[in-house]
Amino acid sequence: MSPTPSRVELCPLTLADEDEFCSLVRASAELHAPFMQLPSQAAEFRSWMRRFDDGSNRGYLIRVRETGEAAGTVNINSIIRGRYQGASLGYAAFAPSAGRGYITEGLGLVLEHAFGELRLHRLEASIQPANKASSAVVKRLGFRYEGLSPDYLYINGAWRDHERWSLSAPAPWTPDPSLPEV
Repeated sequence: MSPTPSRVELCPLTLADEDEFCSLVRASAELHAPFMQLPSQAAEFRSWMRRFDDGSNRGYLIRVRETGEAAGTVNINSIIRGRYQGASLGYAAFAPSAGRGYITEGLGLVLEHAFGELRLHRLEASIQPANKASSAVVKRLGFRYEGLSPDYLYINGAWRDHERWSLSAPAPWTPDPSLPEV
């Protein structure tokens, strides 16, 4: 039996997405406000996009295949090679399509991409304890709870506690050439 085709696709985030992205962030302000800050204005977006220039961070939109609408965004942040071979994930649903499972499906595609094409061995997600929807997503995807980090990230003018969740690449895994042999 073949797997059910995904309702979403993963698309690299580009400067051409500026208007759509900023509009969706503004429409999602209430959803995102307690947990994250994403660029909602053109100048902020262009500045934020520079983080992807050197390849140590990757940005994507999760698009609904049927309509092409952006359902959310996900970043693979702070990619570290050598003995670590890991990165952290940041993700957000956009309010117009939140609650339909698109983020879970999109993150499933991100995991395939990160562990396959990017050859990462470990992904981490840091989630504020009150963000139950986000915790539910990583639980559905098989992430392990690793603990609480007090005052972990600076968001909306304050240091916020975060739960740490992680997932390792499934076996068999093909390491990146930067992984030392011994």
